[in-house]
Amino acid sequence: MKIAVGSDHGGIHLKNHIREYLKAKGIEVVDCGTYTEESVDYPDYAAKVCQAVNDGEAERGILICGTGIGVSIAANKIHGIRAALCGDVFSAQMSREHNNANILCMGERVIGLSLAEMITDTWLRSEFAGGRHLRRIDKITALEAMR
Repeated sequence: MKIAVGSDHGGIHLKNHIREYLKAKGIEVVDCGTYTEESVDYPDYAAKVCQAVNDGEAERGILICGTGIGVSIAANKIHGIRAALCGDVFSAQMSREHNNANILCMGERVIGLSLAEMITDTWLRSEFAGGRHLRRIDKITALEAMR
């Protein structure tokens, strides 16, 4: 599995932690930045991670900012992306099983390292359930054409 990770300055510490956590598990990581604590704009990094997923450079992506809200809003503007802001393990599981989320969003300032690891593990091992949920995903995809 190959995962793209990215963050703004408000999520850099958690992004770096998750990057190393994934590598220790043998998961290949594409680090899309940021690389310093200098103030940057989160939509730029959401775009990089989502592009890596849409281009097939990574199977899924993880985005982190201070709350996770900004990166999730930005990511969900991109065609083909289903980003889920998760602050608990159950939401991470359901985001994959029911929503087929391809981007996990978290907030460095609202969850701790251990919880972030548990959310990440759950999100990575959970699979899309298909069935009735596929119809709903198709409807979400159709919304991308709306103006």
